[in-house]
Amino acid sequence: MRVFRTYWRLWMVLTVALIAAVAEWGLHLPHVAAIVINVAGLALAALMFWDMVQTLRSGKFGVDLLAITAVVATVVVGEYWAALIVLLMLTGGDALEDYAAHKANSELRDLLANTPTMAHRQEGGKLVDVAADAVKVGDTVVVRPGEVVPVDGRVVDGDSLVDEANITGESRPVAKSVDAPLMSGTVNGDAALTVQVTKTAADSQYQSIVRLVQDAASQQAPFVRLADRYAVPFTLVAYVIAGVAWFLSGDPVRFAEVLVVASPCPLILAAPIALVSGMSRTSRNGIIVKSGAALEKLASARTVAFDKTGTVTRGDLRVVAVEPAVDDVDDATLLSWAASAEQHSGHILARALVTAAEGHELSASTDVSEATGHGVTATVEGKVVAVGQAGFAHATNVSDQTAVYVSVDGRYVGRILFADTIRAETPATMKRLHALGIHNLMMISGDRQQTADAVADQAGIDTVYAQQLPADKIAVLKQVSRDQRPVVMVGDGVNDAPSLAVADVGIAMGARGATAASESADVVLLHDDLSQVASGVLIARDTMAIAREAVLIGIGICTVLMLIASFGVIPAIIGALFQEVVDTVTILYALRARHGRKGADERLAEHLA
Repeated sequence: MRVFRTYWRLWMVLTVALIAAVAEWGLHLPHVAAIVINVAGLALAALMFWDMVQTLRSGKFGVDLLAITAVVATVVVGEYWAALIVLLMLTGGDALEDYAAHKANSELRDLLANTPTMAHRQEGGKLVDVAADAVKVGDTVVVRPGEVVPVDGRVVDGDSLVDEANITGESRPVAKSVDAPLMSGTVNGDAALTVQVTKTAADSQYQSIVRLVQDAASQQAPFVRLADRYAVPFTLVAYVIAGVAWFLSGDPVRFAEVLVVASPCPLILAAPIALVSGMSRTSRNGIIVKSGAALEKLASARTVAFDKTGTVTRGDLRVVAVEPAVDDVDDATLLSWAASAEQHSGHILARALVTAAEGHELSASTDVSEATGHGVTATVEGKVVAVGQAGFAHATNVSDQTAVYVSVDGRYVGRILFADTIRAETPATMKRLHALGIHNLMMISGDRQQTADAVADQAGIDTVYAQQLPADKIAVLKQVSRDQRPVVMVGDGVNDAPSLAVADVGIAMGARGATAASESADVVLLHDDLSQVASGVLIARDTMAIAREAVLIGIGICTVLMLIASFGVIPAIIGALFQEVVDTVTILYALRARHGRKGADERLAEHLA
């Protein structure tokens, strides 16, 4: 609606300009040109005044008051061509704002462009093309080679490589076979997959990200509201300069000449365009910022708090120690036996064993038997290998750590220990945040104090709060002192959602899907990479610097032009043309936030190297 209104007014002004030009110079009827421009100008001024009243009712100052006054003043003093140029400035500026916002949001809409809309559903032994929204949980759909997966599901037939880069950031295709989960928005490889639907299209992975994108620019940042407040003193200064010029000169034309160059565009256009452009830039880096307010707070962050599991650490168990219990078995042999026996199991520890044994040649296993909750027994190289709980493998030295125990032909031969390991990028991320001047880094974890302290030492985190329930995490965030705010909270799980909501900025590690964390967060990291927190802070700071510069440059130029115009050296029509240039320069300067200031990418690369 707003776009239609914006372009309708611009076309109306252009049409009036054409008619007036023909009347003035083609038919030599200047009085007709004056009537056409004056009528159209006063009509549009009345519409703008009504819009301004609605703006005032919403609690914001109507900065168009200056422009309305300029139009009326130029009409009254007979400078009708100047009035037309002011109208062209206003309607053209609105149209340019819409274009700039459209241009700045182009990367944000890239996700929308790939939204899967159709699915091939199995009905009575044949495939029927239906809208993705019509697919229900439990339906069976077929994803053909090269197609985008329409809904979340579980593979029930087929083997293929799936490209998950646009969802998780993983550059390598991921192998999918029976029972493997499949996320909507990913791209199937060279073989068809039959999939049982586990979530509707509305609840699926890709649509959750789309919703985040659609909400990305829906809120004004406090900085924009601050710019609205700048309008009050700026308007008063403009009226004072214009009034003094009129009083001292005795010429009402001088009043119109000053107001013609007093444009509100730096206030109403520059900051929002810069912020939307910055949000576009974060999107290109895999960071969805939901609002300009979040971007501003992120730029001025003084405290960053982290959840432990899945955020500072990987959130999955990995082999950390192999401990043979007998002299005739070494580490490699123990790991190979255990992985060979477990290689066909879907248990999380089995997958960790097979991953740890990469590089070792696993032996074939036969007579595999899995006792749910206890372990696996298999014949490996002619030996009966049992892997599982201590009692299942006849173990005696039981550990309180996560472990599997291994016996061969009934003899206990050793154990393999697992732990959640720290992310490779975590220590470097903490160093970069410290280098950015954020000296209060906290970890708030539900884990034991000893475990949390060990992780914090490895990561380089300043303060640790262990054994914290969700309600306790909120209390920790609320007690952060005013001089250490804004506070940013980074988490990934459902239990982090309350903390993300109460923090000044909540950042969700959203690569795993549409969790309560990503729904309640202000920022979502699409890639499972903690270093993006530092990247987001850098981009936010660069964006806010450009926003402030754009506003101050625009106000400064307008003020200088008003002072010059007060001496009567700038005719109204020339002043109107000058103002078009000022508006264009201000908006184009704000658009720099799409790519950052000169050298910004180099500084970003330096911090993230």
